[in-house]
Amino acid sequence: MKEKISVAIVGYGNIGQYALQALQAAPDMEVAGIVRRKGAEDCPAELAPYKVVKSLGELEGVDVAILATPTRSVEKYALEALALGINTVDSFDIHTQIVDLRRSLDAAAKQHGAVSIISAGWDPGSDSVVRTLMESLAPKGISYTNFGPGRSMGHSVAVKAIRGVRDALSVTIPLGTGIHRRMVYVELEDGADFRQVEAAVKADPYFVNDETHVQQVPCVADVNDVGHGVNLVRKGVSGTTHNQLFEFNMRINNPALTAQVLVNVARASMKQQPGAYTMIEIPVIDYLPGDREEIIRHLV
Repeated sequence: MKEKISVAIVGYGNIGQYALQALQAAPDMEVAGIVRRKGAEDCPAELAPYKVVKSLGELEGVDVAILATPTRSVEKYALEALALGINTVDSFDIHTQIVDLRRSLDAAAKQHGAVSIISAGWDPGSDSVVRTLMESLAPKGISYTNFGPGRSMGHSVAVKAIRGVRDALSVTIPLGTGIHRRMVYVELEDGADFRQVEAAVKADPYFVNDETHVQQVPCVADVNDVGHGVNLVRKGVSGTTHNQLFEFNMRINNPALTAQVLVNVARASMKQQPGAYTMIEIPVIDYLPGDREEIIRHLV
């Protein structure tokens, strides 16, 4: 393996910015460059030390591309990167479409001798690993995933893409037993029809299965908060013994944790055979830097 893994960031929004910070802190990685739609035009000051381009093909020696792009454009960017023989990692978060995406990218990755790790945020992603462990400990039972309260990045981006929306914030409110309420705050373009926007939000696949309330606000920035969290619960049976109860909680900065997970799986991508994977298919030790035996000595 190379001394340092060369990583490109594709997209420089919230997740891309935090991904850069996580890469700068990683002892085994280096930044190959940043891909932005504007390229080097109007480039933020913190990108001055790096090559900033409009397409991944303009960079050299890239091992892995972190796709810090909206979920609905992940497949497009992943296929482009894989065709160049570059590993990809993404935080695709539409749970019902993950298997289809894995199938698509698996074929492309194997064709070009590359690796794609998909849906690698904190949920789906690291929470998926915790759910898998919990279910293995109590094979029979019921699991609940309770999100929030907090800002959902995927849901917020989906609302921003609706015609007439200048900015948006989607807040997830946990009601218990895996049921959630979506509070959506929209800042509209001049002349936009609120009722049309409201109907479009509620019809979007991100929202269609949840109780959703849409409110118009003068300025989304005044109500925005990137904090989030999760409560995972598993109650079930170990062998034939009932009343086993496991619980996992966290309170987080949403984009910062997503970015850290993406950096972790970028590292892990260098240790897998060609193909597409979700996080539950990868040995957890592969997410960490350092000597394997030292990691085992420290954590086992």
